[in-house]
Amino acid sequence: MYKVFLTVGISLLATNLLAVEVETKSEVRLHSVRENIDKGGVINIKDISITDSFKHMFKDGKISGQIRTIYAGYEQKAQNTPNNYATAIGGKLKYELAELAGFNAGMAFYTSYDMNFATGENLKHNNELSSSKGSYTQTSEAYINYKYKDFNFRAGRQVLDTPLADTDDIRMISNSFEAYVATYDYNGFNFMAGNIQTWQGYDAGLDTPWEKTGKNGTNFGGVSYNDVWELNLWYYNITEQLNALYFESGIQYDINEYSLIHLMVQYLDERELASSGYASKIYGAMAEVVVHGVSFGIAYNKSFTNSSKMSFSGFGGGTLFTSMDTLILDDITEDRNTYSFVPSIGYTIEDFNFLYAYGDFRGDTNTQKKKAHIMEQDISLEYNANDEFLVSCVYAMQKDKENSVKTEHDRNRFQLMVNYNF
Repeated sequence: MYKVFLTVGISLLATNLLAVEVETKSEVRLHSVRENIDKGGVINIKDISITDSFKHMFKDGKISGQIRTIYAGYEQKAQNTPNNYATAIGGKLKYELAELAGFNAGMAFYTSYDMNFATGENLKHNNELSSSKGSYTQTSEAYINYKYKDFNFRAGRQVLDTPLADTDDIRMISNSFEAYVATYDYNGFNFMAGNIQTWQGYDAGLDTPWEKTGKNGTNFGGVSYNDVWELNLWYYNITEQLNALYFESGIQYDINEYSLIHLMVQYLDERELASSGYASKIYGAMAEVVVHGVSFGIAYNKSFTNSSKMSFSGFGGGTLFTSMDTLILDDITEDRNTYSFVPSIGYTIEDFNFLYAYGDFRGDTNTQKKKAHIMEQDISLEYNANDEFLVSCVYAMQKDKENSVKTEHDRNRFQLMVNYNF
C-alpha cells in the first residue's frame, strides 16, 4: 500500500510540475499535517437570510448537510493484536432559521452507521467510526443565536474552532460543544469569550457522548487576527484540571502570484490544578515555502514536562504544528521532556492535492528509565472537484523505533473517504 501511494504521488508531482503554471492561492495556509488532512470534509456554511416576520423565519430557513462514507482499517504489528477495519455511512443534517431582529436558531443531527458486510466483527471491528455498537446519532448542534452589528452571542450545542477546543473533523463524527460563546469583531480583530460545559465527537469517545470539559466546565477567552500577519492569544481555565495560556504569531506573505512564505511560532503554558497531572510548557515553530503549487514545510515542537506530569492538547486534535494523522506530542509527554520534528512536501494541481509528511517524535528518559522514539509517515491524496464533492485517501505508517518488541505504535492505518456537501 505504501508503495502504491508513493508511486501515485511522485507520478502526479513529476507529470504536472513542469507542465502547468500553478497560481498560488491566497487562502489562509493551515498549520499542521492534521489540519490539512481534515480540511476537505468541512461542511458548507450558508448565508443566513434576514426577515421582518416570525412566519418567514421558518419559510426562509436554510437546510444544509453532508453525506459521508469512510472505510478505515488498521494493520497491527504487535503480537496477538488483530487487524481491524470498518466501513461507515452517515453525515450531518442541519436546519437554520432566518434572522429576525437579530435572533435566529439552528439544529443539526450527526449520524454514522457501520455497513456490516464491510466491517470487522468483535476484535476485528474498528470502533472509531460509529462506536463499539456500530451506530451513533446525536443532536450535535442545537442553539439560539443573537447578532447585533459586530457582536454575536450563541448559546447551546455548537461548533467551535479555537486552539484548545476544535471540531477535528478527521473521521465520521466531528466534535461539537455545549457552550455559551460571545464574539466581537473590531478592525480585523476577532474577540471571543465563553464557557464550554460538555463536548461530543470522535475525540470525546463515541461510546460516551457529551463528556464534561472540567468539573464546572471550561472558561475561555481569546483574540485572533489574520491579514498577512497572524495572531492568536488565548486563555483557558479548565476547572480543577489546568489553566492554559496559548500564544501564536507569524506571517503569510505572498511574494508574487506563484509563490509565498509562511512563518509561525507558538507557545503553550499549562499550569496544573487540583493535582490533575497536567502541566507542561510547549514551544513550536514552523516554516513553509510554496512555489508553483509545490509546498515545502518544516515544523518543530519542544515540550518541557515535570516528573509524573503530562501535556494536554485540548478538546480536539490540538493546535501543535507537528500534529499528525494519528500521532500527537501528548502520546509521549508523560513524565519526560520531548520534541517532535516534521518535514513535509505537498503539491496542488487544479482539483488534486498530494501531501507527504515524516514525523519524528522523541522523548527523554523518564523516571522508569525509558525513552520514547516513534515515527509516523503520512501520505494523503485528495480530489476536490468543487465545494461539494471530495474523495480523499490517507495512509499512515507508525513505528516504535525505541522498542525491539512490537508495541501499539507499530501499525499502519488506511482511510478512504467520499464526502458530499449540500
